[in-house]
Amino acid sequence: MSREALHHLIDRIPEAELPAAQRFLEYLASKPAYRALAAPPDDEPVTSSDAEAIAKAREDLRAGRSVSHDDVLREFGVR
Repeated sequence: MSREALHHLIDRIPEAELPAAQRFLEYLASKPAYRALAAPPDDEPVTSSDAEAIAKAREDLRAGRSVSHDDVLREFGVR
């Protein structure tokens, strides 16, 4: 999909639907996750301290020293 193809789709949207299309496109353009997709890849090397932290985190997971996503949501009253 190219920008040109999107422009053609926009030209086909009925006038009454333009406000909804605008809101959705503004949402996509401003959402950090979508902006991150366009960011250059992280090319920083993993340092020895990074590797140690990753290894510790993996060991914590294997040992059951973690909190599930659902538990965190419940703690904050989201679920």
